[in-house]
Amino acid sequence: MISIQNIDHVVFRVRDLDRAARFYMDVLGAQFEQHQTHVDLYQLRIGTSLIDLVPVDGIIGRMGGPAPGPDGHNVDHVCFRVSPWDEAAIIAHLAAHNIEAEVASRYGADGEGPSIYLTDPDGNHLELKGPAVTPPVARSGY
Repeated sequence: MISIQNIDHVVFRVRDLDRAARFYMDVLGAQFEQHQTHVDLYQLRIGTSLIDLVPVDGIIGRMGGPAPGPDGHNVDHVCFRVSPWDEAAIIAHLAAHNIEAEVASRYGADGEGPSIYLTDPDGNHLELKGPAVTPPVARSGY
């Protein structure tokens, strides 16, 4: 049996490594972890997870085909759990970085609760997830 606990890392193919790294560090508070130069992989720590940034013209990036853009995405979105949750402060922080965001209530791993949606400089969709207001639904089968 496989028992998955959380997301270990996500890998984004990016057109501009410096711009992407600044976004994740300056806007979302990620910290530089390491740059694996032998494969051109730039790793940032965010909470207990890693965000790997791979330049599209780098060693790994060239294997993935065309750069991400309006007509092709590598992922639909990645959701990051945020705690403590202060929706007004988060929205203000994003606005200070000229980032548009959409607020909604969505169902996540812990149940229904607030979410803020935004995109990074390469068009990758991100969700910032607040605490659940209602618990998860117990289901059986498909």
